[in-house]
Amino acid sequence: MEAETRLLHLAGELAALPPAEAVPAALRALAAAYAPGGPLPRSMAQASLQSHRDKTAVLALAWARERVRLTLEEVLARTLARGALPGSAETRSWLILAACEAMALEPPSAVADRLRALLELTGYAADLA
Repeated sequence: MEAETRLLHLAGELAALPPAEAVPAALRALAAAYAPGGPLPRSMAQASLQSHRDKTAVLALAWARERVRLTLEEVLARTLARGALPGSAETRSWLILAACEAMALEPPSAVADRLRALLELTGYAADLA
């Protein structure tokens, strides 16, 4: 499935980020991946429709998504929590991923504002450049 491949590639991309800049770089990578009209949201929607009655495909897609979340959790766990986003690395990874997935439904012009909000919530607003 294309969506599964894209998600696993995204997880690998997040895992390879240098520790010093991992959180803001991860947020940027996620925002880019989930940008409206992009290939990941489109392939996710297609996979969801196509796998409706195929439990194996549903589980494969869910696992690939969870791999992205777990990798983001690892990135967050390696760095000192900062900003106003509460909770453990697990909770923050879930919230951030959900916010990025929601970006796919936003107008393209809103993505920069949503990314800025995530950077502010995680304490990386100074890294906006």
